[in-house]
Amino acid sequence: MKIFQDFNDCSGIRNAVVTTGSFDGVHIGHRVILQRLRKLADEIGGETVLITFDPHPRKVLYPETSGKELYLINSKQEKIELLHKAGLDNLIIVNFTLDFSKITSVEFVKNILLNKLHARKIVIGFNHHFGHNREGDYEELRKLGLEYNFDVEEIPEQDIQNEVVSSTKIRQALLEGNIQKANAYLNHHYMIIGEMLPSNPLLKEIGFPSFSIQIEEENKLIPPNGVYAVTVLDNEFSYRGMCFIKKRGNSSKDALVEFFLLDMPATLSGKTATVLFQKQIREEKTFNSPEEMQHQLMIDKNQVDELIF
Repeated sequence: MKIFQDFNDCSGIRNAVVTTGSFDGVHIGHRVILQRLRKLADEIGGETVLITFDPHPRKVLYPETSGKELYLINSKQEKIELLHKAGLDNLIIVNFTLDFSKITSVEFVKNILLNKLHARKIVIGFNHHFGHNREGDYEELRKLGLEYNFDVEEIPEQDIQNEVVSSTKIRQALLEGNIQKANAYLNHHYMIIGEMLPSNPLLKEIGFPSFSIQIEEENKLIPPNGVYAVTVLDNEFSYRGMCFIKKRGNSSKDALVEFFLLDMPATLSGKTATVLFQKQIREEKTFNSPEEMQHQLMIDKNQVDELIF
């Protein structure tokens, strides 16, 4: 997958089949769009293209209201990893600014999709809007397609058990600690990718040597305080483990995210690892002594050990 930061660098893309959006979570609905891009691109010897945004548009447009406490399912690194695995050919990450937000929908189509990318086909999700004040929609794209000779498709809403999937619903499920529901919407595991570091000496003293993971982005969504069953992946192996989360302020970078691995490797310290969340085991508890904590963690460990994952 090629990654671009500027539309001027994209001139070599062949027969571009394009979609646009934040794609936070790269959930099941996003994957249907990506699969359709792939099919259409293969039919015309073309390449798939996603135009996405950093920071999230709501962070720029509504910094004191809906964007103020918007936490994202994926960090930039995690989203890139998921899109790469999904088979996307080209990812264009737009630096979203107030100036960029003032581009009209017609200017976006003519100046960017057509003049820069020479798009042959454009695919959008259900009820997708774009351009200044969200003025552009499927109907406008369809009319422009007839005028400028490109094809447009709108992908229907995706649902699971008659419930429509959206990044907003996934964020809510994660914030409630409902990992299994979020994973079903995502059609993959909620993840945290980061560098593993040695952690809490107290945990080591009571028989649970652990690692912590460095959260790189302040707006990365972190599930509620508590204990979780997780799978930890490095470049070679996977390990079953349990994760301890304790938030310490509004910035996710301040959250304490620690892991004990049931099958402890020699070391993971300093390695970049991917942590896949399986299920919340319990909410946070307060302990009166190290012995009380040790007893509860043994119960947690046995519960995690009984899970099939």
